[in-house]
Amino acid sequence: MTGAQHICNKPSLTSLFFSFLKLGATAFGGPAMIPYIGRMAVEKRMWLDEQTFRDGVALCQTIPGATAMQVSAYVGFRARGVIGAAVSFIGFGLPAFLLMVGLSNFYIRSQTLPPIVSVFAGLQTIVVAIVANAAVSFGKTSLKALRDVMITVIAAAMFALRVSPILVIVLAAASGVVLYNRESVPSVGSSATQQPSSTRSLLVIATVTGFVLVVLFIAERKLFDLATVMLRIDLFAFGGGFASVPLMFHEIVEVRSWIDSQTFINGIALGQVTPGPIVITATFVGYMLYGLLGAVVATLSVFLPSFLVVIGVTPYFDRLRKSIYFTATIRAVLCSFVGLLVTVAFRFASDIPWNIPRVALAMAAFLALLLKVEIIWIVLVGTGVSILFL
Repeated sequence: MTGAQHICNKPSLTSLFFSFLKLGATAFGGPAMIPYIGRMAVEKRMWLDEQTFRDGVALCQTIPGATAMQVSAYVGFRARGVIGAAVSFIGFGLPAFLLMVGLSNFYIRSQTLPPIVSVFAGLQTIVVAIVANAAVSFGKTSLKALRDVMITVIAAAMFALRVSPILVIVLAAASGVVLYNRESVPSVGSSATQQPSSTRSLLVIATVTGFVLVVLFIAERKLFDLATVMLRIDLFAFGGGFASVPLMFHEIVEVRSWIDSQTFINGIALGQVTPGPIVITATFVGYMLYGLLGAVVATLSVFLPSFLVVIGVTPYFDRLRKSIYFTATIRAVLCSFVGLLVTVAFRFASDIPWNIPRVALAMAAFLALLLKVEIIWIVLVGTGVSILFL
């Protein structure tokens, strides 16, 4: 992107929706879409200046939730307030939701067919490689000192002992305050534009959400349980969409046994052939449990907390970044997620009946990911290999 723009255009809500719908339809690779969002919002449309967009990326990398989804909400919020954030957020995520619903329906109808069995046998090994690569990527950016490694190892050990990941995250945050409170805080720029507080909008959305949850609790307790689990997963998914994987696996498979491990891994695999974040696996889980209504409830619930955090924190983010305790907490939480991802990679691997073709496919996928090959191509090639050799 070029230098900062000082004159920003005010887009219509229709323009916001269709611009992000188009991006969302090609949003393979999750966070890899962020530069494309910036190119559209800063250079092409001039909705934001460059510094404002960069500040938004920093915010979305810090708070819980899928980063690319949050950046879309941030752009909409800066451009047209809370309604703009909602329009952009929905537009960006809608293609992934619709495609995942279609794939989930196809999975239910065809999962026992021999070619489909072969495809998922291969895709499961690729999922192991994807999660392992996520752990490596997190480790490169998060582990910079011995204290970071210590938090990671302890978190991995606790997760291996089946301690609740949410408890692990809370303990890591507390340890970060103790271990990093003497670290210096890097200087930060300020956004070129400021958005007034959206407290009233937040209260309205929170009230409506609370009302819907009460209705679900009374009318359909199973959907209420699904909604609260997904809300909690998103609220603690610091570090982007991949951070939701260990949390979702723990809550859905290990604690509640709503679906088995193999089916969950297949859901992640389907998520990799859809545009959008890996957390779209929530749509698959909801559809497998309660059909289309379950998919809608799970999807809304797994994205709502991070959306609210974006519009609630944006006006105050500069102040938060200057807080030693805030930066210390986030640093420790991200370290803990490295441990959680490592453990989940081993857990997924232990559920696969390994043979030479599967090992070769997993190693090839992992190498391709290290070489920055786009996930969609790895999945497509892996599908072909699985049909031929597995």
